[in-house]
Amino acid sequence: MATVTISQKAKKNKDNWQKIGRIAAFVSVAALSIAIVIWGDQLENLPVYGYPAIFLVSLLGNLSVIFPAPSYLVVFAASSTLDPLAVGVIAGLGATLGELTGYVAGASGKGVVEDRPIYQRVKAAIEKWGMWIIFLLGVIPNFFFDIGGMVAGATRMPLWRFILAAWLGKSIRLTIVAMTGSAWL
Repeated sequence: MATVTISQKAKKNKDNWQKIGRIAAFVSVAALSIAIVIWGDQLENLPVYGYPAIFLVSLLGNLSVIFPAPSYLVVFAASSTLDPLAVGVIAGLGATLGELTGYVAGASGKGVVEDRPIYQRVKAAIEKWGMWIIFLLGVIPNFFFDIGGMVAGATRMPLWRFILAAWLGKSIRLTIVAMTGSAWL
């Protein structure tokens, strides 16, 4: 009897921490988004901080599951004074490591959207084409990458495959954003 009570308390504790984590992620992303809007005119100074800043902003912008942050603006602006190819590849790495939150959520069985039809469609595609779908979701700007990450984790796609496919896809996309910023600014 005591084991059940302890187990129930542990589950409730875990659920509470997950709720707190989701709220903290949402607040962090909202704060980052607001900061970019408020201090957006100072983004031209970002290249002073160099590639580590690009990596960090991209990582933070992709940490939360489902609630994206506008890291494109930073990549776009930074490429005006930094090498656009390097900006794209480094931002792609940061974004990929940030996306591990979705992979871990799926692997832990705690995904947020399993009951949604889009989840089932992405799952069927990943089961059929594997890391190619992760690559494609990384290249094409969309809101479904988080779902792809959760499915990859839930279906036990090897972590190295997920990271490689996501990094290549996101690096291509962010390099295009950086090159566009370099040409326009």
